[in-house]
Amino acid sequence: MLMFRSAISIRRLAFAASLLLAATTFAHAQEDNSKRGRKYKAPPPTAHFEITVVRATTGKPVENAAVIFHPLAGGKDNGNMELKTNDEGKTAIDLLEIGSDVRIQIIAPGFQTYGQDYKIDKDNIVVEVKLKRPAKQYSIYQDKEGAKAAPNDAAPKDPAPDAPKDAPKSDAPKDTPKPADTAPQSK
Repeated sequence: MLMFRSAISIRRLAFAASLLLAATTFAHAQEDNSKRGRKYKAPPPTAHFEITVVRATTGKPVENAAVIFHPLAGGKDNGNMELKTNDEGKTAIDLLEIGSDVRIQIIAPGFQTYGQDYKIDKDNIVVEVKLKRPAKQYSIYQDKEGAKAAPNDAAPKDPAPDAPKDAPKSDAPKDTPKPADTAPQSK
């Protein structure tokens, strides 16, 4: 007595056997996969760092400001990543490792450049930076009122160290009496 009466049933049986063989081979391959290949190392946890850049005077957002992130490794600069602020003055980055240090530099036309070091110690950091307008530069060549100071060659010289302070300077002009006006004064 034949169990299989047709070629179709034989094909079905062969197909089922091949599926069973493939499934067992695949399961066995999954068990051995842990022993071969590279070991998987999970990436370090990162923080979400959001910066808002506003004007110091009005509090309005500064758009298109360059926000440059300088990750620090051992106190030294380890490359940089630059982002631009949107129309709300905001930008964010999710690549900074928790426990690392980063130097933030913000450059915007018409404002003072901002720079500050931050320690990434939380998983979510939000910072607001107020940019100021450029201040007047200080100069050693101007006095407090803004008038130009005399150059070093034209500066008056100190009297001799042993001379008394009340003594006239040697290069000072002598006091000469002015001649009296001889013209009659009209009334």
